[in-house]
Amino acid sequence: MTQRQDDKVSNKQKPEILNADIVAQSRLFKIEQLELQFSNGVLRTYERMRSSGRGAVMIIACPDNEHFYLVREYCAGTHDYQLGFPKGLIDPGEDALMAANRELKEEIGFGARRFVQLKSLALAPGYFNATMHIVLAFDLYKETLEGDEPEPLELVTWPRQHSNALLQQADFTEARSVAALFLAQQYLEANPDVFKQIA
Repeated sequence: MTQRQDDKVSNKQKPEILNADIVAQSRLFKIEQLELQFSNGVLRTYERMRSSGRGAVMIIACPDNEHFYLVREYCAGTHDYQLGFPKGLIDPGEDALMAANRELKEEIGFGARRFVQLKSLALAPGYFNATMHIVLAFDLYKETLEGDEPEPLELVTWPRQHSNALLQQADFTEARSVAALFLAQQYLEANPDVFKQIA
């Protein structure tokens, strides 16, 4: 029997946090240990990466109605170069769209006059409280800001009609970029007039 899909947010009672301590820390990461009591009385210890609370953005920049931009950059986690959409942290004082525009200028040398927020994604929610805001960018213009990358990123222009080929690319593996691709394609197919709008 198939259970009916429910589009409402769960109203289950969250467990009570009895204690929270930082048990490990590096320059970039803090690991927090939580002592939890669930509503049925069960006690458990969980560990999670403590979030900065800032969130991040990933941007699908569309220079026209047939292409989008990606970047190829070094990723320390896999110690290789990965192809994906421009992305970065939201700086203090910024909202997601301000951060998206800044990251575009830093990573690909373009700003955008118009944005569409598609969805906010969680990254490994069992262990990490991080949110990635997926954003489409239109009406691009040339403008460059200095970023914090150690080397220039490779800008890659990809035809939208070859999205399936992108999924087969050996270096296009990041789950957030794959999700962003599907979200962007779904939106653009449902809204073909988006490119005709005037900023």
